[in-house]
Amino acid sequence: MSEHLVFVTGKLARARLEKVAATLPKDRFTWSIADAGVKVAALMTEEIIRRRIAVPEGATRIILPGRCRADLDALSRHFGVPVERGPDEIIDLPAHLGLAGRTLDLSRHDLTIFSEIVDASRLTPEQILARARDLARRGADVIDLGGLPDTPFPHLEDTIRLLKAEGLAVSVDSFSRDELARGAKAGADYLLSLSEDTLDLAFETGAVPVVVPVRPDDLDSLDRAIDRMRRAGLPFLADPILEPIHFGFAASLVRYHEIRRRHPDIEMMMGTGNLTELTEADSVGVTALLVGLCSELAIRNVLIVQVSNHTRRTVEEHDAARRVMYAARADAALPKGYGRQLLSLHDKRPYTLTPDEIAGLAAEVRDPNYRVAVAEDGVHIYNRAVHATGTDAMAFFPQLDVAGDGAHAFYLGGELTKAEIAWRLGKRYVQDEPLDWGSAVDAVAEDTTRFKQAGHTRHSGDRAAEDLPPTNTPAAGRVVCGVVVPDEAE
Repeated sequence: MSEHLVFVTGKLARARLEKVAATLPKDRFTWSIADAGVKVAALMTEEIIRRRIAVPEGATRIILPGRCRADLDALSRHFGVPVERGPDEIIDLPAHLGLAGRTLDLSRHDLTIFSEIVDASRLTPEQILARARDLARRGADVIDLGGLPDTPFPHLEDTIRLLKAEGLAVSVDSFSRDELARGAKAGADYLLSLSEDTLDLAFETGAVPVVVPVRPDDLDSLDRAIDRMRRAGLPFLADPILEPIHFGFAASLVRYHEIRRRHPDIEMMMGTGNLTELTEADSVGVTALLVGLCSELAIRNVLIVQVSNHTRRTVEEHDAARRVMYAARADAALPKGYGRQLLSLHDKRPYTLTPDEIAGLAAEVRDPNYRVAVAEDGVHIYNRAVHATGTDAMAFFPQLDVAGDGAHAFYLGGELTKAEIAWRLGKRYVQDEPLDWGSAVDAVAEDTTRFKQAGHTRHSGDRAAEDLPPTNTPAAGRVVCGVVVPDEAE
């Protein structure tokens, strides 16, 4: 039985919505469009939707524009039909409806992230705890306490007890057998790392060891350590050691594959820092590739490190990658179409409008407020009197007649610069919204039930602040180019 979808929209978006809706498979969906009586769909309020939208009999879902600010639960109760927020851009509607062949679920993963604090021995327990809390918030599962050569760690036990009291899993990472033994006795969950020469320690503690070869190229020594742990029936992780590019990288990849071939059912670990830290390339792509390798080889543990500034988001990148790779593997699919968290610089579909579509929108505008958009041919800025296109944000200034309004000129300069960056990189641009940098930047939490408050860059000329309508009233409107625009005005 097909669903009947009700798409709620405004005048300017209706034609594009009809065009996309017409492509929906008729055996799965019937649809109708409900016009809220506003030009810009994102400006409709919950009250306008209640008053102006009539739901046809047989409707199974109501879909609002992605940028509409309303209480979905309240509207669902009002109409007696589920109400949901659709995608921000109309061209993404088929994917939103599951027509990309899958339902996007990035809530699951099977990769444990060990995040190393490399200079733990130089920090106080309180400093370590603060850093550990931050790492856990960002996605780390185990806090790895790194020991430095020839640097005493007298507060190791106190630190472990403090972290355990916080509910954190802890590993001790040291070349010192004494530090490893002390860490295990204090309650550490894991020991990094033991070779066949130091493996006796694994039988003296309850901590889970990570076993490594005596030398990275000595796979037989790792085999012997694995066999000894298996005969004893004790848990362990095996790490063949990933080496840096030009210093054994390719051979180390072969060793991971070989250990998995020889031991198809053991737990393994990969330390990714020798690639992310020691390769001056944006780390998100390096991370995606390595976590993809872990997904193929069923390696369910990674040790990560952040020393260099270019890996400052390594926890978030590994967290995003493990979710994408898990979902793709579960779907027996390529890691494509699973969101934008691993796309920091370029977007797969950067332009949501064609130049002709922007020209059509510009022809409908009847007010002086500037709109900014990006298409394949560059940056567009338009209002009722102007429609300019270019690729240099600063070159627009003489055409905009804002020399006497410093606040508004400041606003437009910021928006146009952001739009130019988006065009040059091939990223999506949305006016009044930050660019989406994926896992490279924390996402800003939004209240999707309310419009944004007016900022400091609204018009400072004839429409002074005291003349603007209060932004906390329930009247329809939002900030457009720094001005609170009621829904009827657009």
